[in-house]
Amino acid sequence: MYLVYSPEGSDEPKRWRYNPRKIMAAERENIERITSHNWSAFTKQVIEGSSLCRRALLFTFLKREHPGIKFDDVDFAWDELTLEYSKAELIELRAGVAENASGDERAAILAKLDAEIAEAYEDPEDEGKASLPVAD
Repeated sequence: MYLVYSPEGSDEPKRWRYNPRKIMAAERENIERITSHNWSAFTKQVIEGSSLCRRALLFTFLKREHPGIKFDDVDFAWDELTLEYSKAELIELRAGVAENASGDERAAILAKLDAEIAEAYEDPEDEGKASLPVAD
């Protein structure tokens, strides 16, 4: 999964690979302090759309590039920050839907996923089966 930041006026969006299993301990602990969520709850809240959790994640990635940045300096319009699944992640999601859903709902979801897969970013680091971006 990718966190994609496209601030107004920027030419190119900034894309970071987001894998909760690869965030360092100090960063996880700082995110837990900021959000008051344990790491597992945080990763679920990011996917579910928590603005605070997404802001904390953006702050973490920006801080890697700009060590002096403060959390209060990070602000964004909702449409400037998105999460995008990689092609391998979407293929994994599709397999789960194909196996578990039924009827018209299944067909509609599979069609939507097929369209997203066709447009998705293919990450060269996704070898084999991708894991979903939620901490265990």
